[in-house]
Amino acid sequence: MPASHFLHQLQLCARRRTPSTAKRLHAQLIKTALHLCVPLPNTLLDTYGKCGLVEDALHLFDEMPHRDHVSWASILTAHNQANMPHRTLSMFPAMFESDGLQPDHFVFASVVKACSSLGAVRQGKQVHARFFLSPFCVDDVVKSSLVDMYAKCGLPDNARAAFDSILSKSVISWTAMISGYARSGRKSDAFEMFERLPVKNLFSWTALISGLVQSGHGVDAFYLFIEMRREGVHIVDPLVLSSIVGACANLAVLELGKQVHSLVIRLGYESCLFISNALVDMYAKCSDILAAKDIFGRMHQRDVVSWTSIIVGAAQHGQAEKALSLYEEMVAVGIKPNEVTFVGLIYACSHVGLVSKGRALFRSMIEDYGISPSLQHYTCFLDLLSRSGHLGEASNVIDSMPFEPDEPTWAALLSACKHHGDTQMGIRVADHLLSLKPEDPSTYILLSNVYAGARMWENVAEVRKLMAAREVKKKPGYSCIDIGKETQVFYAGETSHPMKDEMFSLLKDLDAEMRRRGYVPDSSFVLHDMEHQEKERQLFWHSERLAVAYGLLKAVPGTVIRIVKNLRVCGDCHTVLKFISSIVKRDIVVRDATRYHHFSNGECSCNDFW
Repeated sequence: MPASHFLHQLQLCARRRTPSTAKRLHAQLIKTALHLCVPLPNTLLDTYGKCGLVEDALHLFDEMPHRDHVSWASILTAHNQANMPHRTLSMFPAMFESDGLQPDHFVFASVVKACSSLGAVRQGKQVHARFFLSPFCVDDVVKSSLVDMYAKCGLPDNARAAFDSILSKSVISWTAMISGYARSGRKSDAFEMFERLPVKNLFSWTALISGLVQSGHGVDAFYLFIEMRREGVHIVDPLVLSSIVGACANLAVLELGKQVHSLVIRLGYESCLFISNALVDMYAKCSDILAAKDIFGRMHQRDVVSWTSIIVGAAQHGQAEKALSLYEEMVAVGIKPNEVTFVGLIYACSHVGLVSKGRALFRSMIEDYGISPSLQHYTCFLDLLSRSGHLGEASNVIDSMPFEPDEPTWAALLSACKHHGDTQMGIRVADHLLSLKPEDPSTYILLSNVYAGARMWENVAEVRKLMAAREVKKKPGYSCIDIGKETQVFYAGETSHPMKDEMFSLLKDLDAEMRRRGYVPDSSFVLHDMEHQEKERQLFWHSERLAVAYGLLKAVPGTVIRIVKNLRVCGDCHTVLKFISSIVKRDIVVRDATRYHHFSNGECSCNDFW
């Protein structure tokens, strides 16, 4: 058969992605001695890459007696397509070291894409410099790749410089620039670019919406998504749906999440793996762990993200044993856990005090899976040890860490010292933490709390002065509650609500009943040096209590009351919500800044280990 026949068959095979056909054609080429006939080796190399046979492509590449720019572009692209960008970068220097070739525009585009995938901005800048000095420096495709790389690496100004140098700007380059601005939190620049975009399609809408969600502008993303729907943009790719499901998760808006879920079903994307993963995560973060488990249970295909999402969800809801049993199932079916899986598992152990299990998991992560613990792993492990009273061991772990302990690490140990009443160690840790010049307002509140607990009011005053000098402001505490389509937000101490009198009356009645059942207000959670009665009054008006009272007055009887709080629930309110759940026979779910609390029949899912 002539070489042209094989060339046509290989091109057809590459388009249809049929690996078995590619191998059969390769065998026939060898039998007919055409396997070295130009351009068949390069075409075969490209076909192997497009068929996902990257190892076969690499074997062929290594055996090629003559490799040109097309060969290199094909093998580098094959590794990118196989999600092996690290190999692309490691192979690239051999192009000029072994074959004496300088990269062309196709090779530059492949290498820049690898840098983009890895977030390797330093190597990306080096490739950019080489491209700038090359004869191909005017190529708009490579410039578009540079825009995408800088945008994904969080350097929107560098991306804009590359974008402005493009003579003929494609939709791809516009979309990358819009995404870069949105992901970096530069909302106005992203909207301005979007308005200037000559032709908007689903992918440009998705870039802006996804970027806004990633930068914490979920509400803006929702409004934009609604506008996109009104514009009649057909959702032929479900990525935008996963982004908007993620926005529901971040905002903890369960009812809106259910509506988006309905849209997912209506459009036929519920079986899509990454959509199902997003739904599991959304329901878990919106405090409906039963719905998350239901979605997970009905998934026909599960990857490490699926398992990790449900494990982390169970852990956050205080279901440590369930999280650990899910992990055993995950390993049994051959799914290898990743770094995030172990964060969830150690977190699960931390919140129910399973110290031995936590130690075993920490060792297994290193010895069985070769995962080097990150600072986050150490922080979770330290939290487990210190919360469980192993303060000495926690201190030793801090001393032996391969990282410099950061503010949250010391804050976790300090919180445990306060919880376990180790005033001496707590003051020592507090003094050290204060010397680090912390930035998080909650750290200053914790410091103040420890000093106040030790009745060291001068130190409390010093912390307050430092907060003022460094312009550190405590976030106002607020709680949100959804009743149907209505959302109410309550701030601590708020007294201007139209239903203030009804809420006050209900809380007063509940307070009287709680005291009859043995409730004694714990005023140690009020940090100011004031009279005991005034401290109790401040506790009475905490935002979560107002939200619960409103929910009891307005929600359908018997339904679960779901509250989202921006700060950590205080210990006294935690006790109060347990009492209320028992008195009114209602389940109350509170998502605070660190975890989920399911109050039912006078108990909480965190087992008072929050």
